[in-house]
Amino acid sequence: MRELNRALLERQLLLSRRKLPVPRAIERVCVLQAQFPQSPYIALWSRLEGFRKEQLTKGLEQRRVVKSQLFRITLHISSARDYPYFAAAWLPAAREMTPGVAAAMLEQLSREVTAAATKGPITHEQLEAIASERMRGFRWRARTLAPLVHLPPSGTWSFYGRPQLLAMKRWLDVELPSREDGAERVVRSYLAAFGPATQNDLLRFAGVRVGDLRAGVERVKPRTFRDERGRVLLDLARAPRPSGDEPAPVRFLPKWDSSLLAYAPPERERILPERFRSTVIRKNGDVLPTVLVDGFVAATWNVDRKRGLEIAPLRRLTRAERAEIDDEGERLVEFVRS
Repeated sequence: MRELNRALLERQLLLSRRKLPVPRAIERVCVLQAQFPQSPYIALWSRLEGFRKEQLTKGLEQRRVVKSQLFRITLHISSARDYPYFAAAWLPAAREMTPGVAAAMLEQLSREVTAAATKGPITHEQLEAIASERMRGFRWRARTLAPLVHLPPSGTWSFYGRPQLLAMKRWLDVELPSREDGAERVVRSYLAAFGPATQNDLLRFAGVRVGDLRAGVERVKPRTFRDERGRVLLDLARAPRPSGDEPAPVRFLPKWDSSLLAYAPPERERILPERFRSTVIRKNGDVLPTVLVDGFVAATWNVDRKRGLEIAPLRRLTRAERAEIDDEGERLVEFVRS
């Protein structure tokens, strides 16, 4: 378990902060969850040396990274290089899983949405107006019909408004790769960021079916291991797998950090102890911001405008652990308020 934990922390840039450009850092960790505006910024602050908010904001404005509806029909920020491949694998799979709507109808709706979002920006309300009636009331699944990106300021630190959406081709000037090329990129990126992991973990993270990524698995030809429970784990042959004794510093993770969501239960125990899962991952799908101590979730946190940093321990913390949390927490508060 500790070896799996350290492998995850190393690949998620959580064992030591790195000096990397923002797009490259996001590629290293696969994607960043982006339901909450500040989450991608805090995720990068915890992973990169000297990270400043304007670095991610400029990345969005300069089209080097994009915010979009992606895996599991949730909001993510990905690099502009990865997004077309991720969309090529995920979008058709998500469309095909729309209940009770014929494939021909979904293809027609996809063409209509793409045409509308190529002419100019559209809103989610306009997107749903095009498709919801013919999708038998599954309005939210209209977001799977075409590769659409959020235009800045959506994705930036303080944005809580209604986003404007534009077709990927119009914003990035690229076409969708083949579905097979997309599947390969998803498999390779996921294992590089979260492996070793089971096939079920991979499918759960992407929100797709076995057949949707089969071509990718066949192309990648992953190395296999078995965990302590005897389950088969897939991984890239040359991916780092540190010793379980590798020191792990205190790290603050934002709401919905992908490190907590990249696995199907009970595999989340490699970072989130099972006894804390119901506290951290709420029934409504909310995922609290957490503190890693020795690589595992040990507390939740919040920065209050008046009271400052608030820590809610999930287990008994030693005096040394609390001192390290407080030191790192002071730096977090300074970043949040900058």
